[in-house]
Amino acid sequence: MSGEKITEDTATPPAKDAPALVKKIGRITCIIRVRFSKTRKETMSDKIRNMLKNEI
Repeated sequence: MSGEKITEDTATPPAKDAPALVKKIGRITCIIRVRFSKTRKETMSDKIRNMLKNEI
């Protein structure tokens, strides 16, 4: 872990009320917010299907 770099995507920040996943690892707390593109044509089902295909 010593060589890992933590970056933050600030191009389109999620809304403050966006759903968040909070994970605490030792003394580090990670907050992950979810955001979706309004112009994207792919549904969540399509996204999951594609992820599963890529894992096989």
